[in-house]
Amino acid sequence: MHAMGPVQLIVIAAVVLVLFGRGKVSSLMGEVGKGISAFKKGVSEGQSDLDKEAAATAAAAAADVPSVARDVTPVEQKDQV
Repeated sequence: MHAMGPVQLIVIAAVVLVLFGRGKVSSLMGEVGKGISAFKKGVSEGQSDLDKEAAATAAAAAADVPSVARDVTPVEQKDQV
């Protein structure tokens, strides 16, 4: 398969304009642009929320963690008869 050349892209654009009209294509592209902007805004807000949560968790963990590590290995109990 080969990539689409500039002539093929121009033909496709002309067909779309003829079928849908300039106004419909213009409004469709405006909606696509708004969708992309909303997506980028959502991603950045989500990332900032994750950063805040990670910072809060790290601060809480630093306050609760003792400075000396302790052994938490379970001790085997012998069977009592």
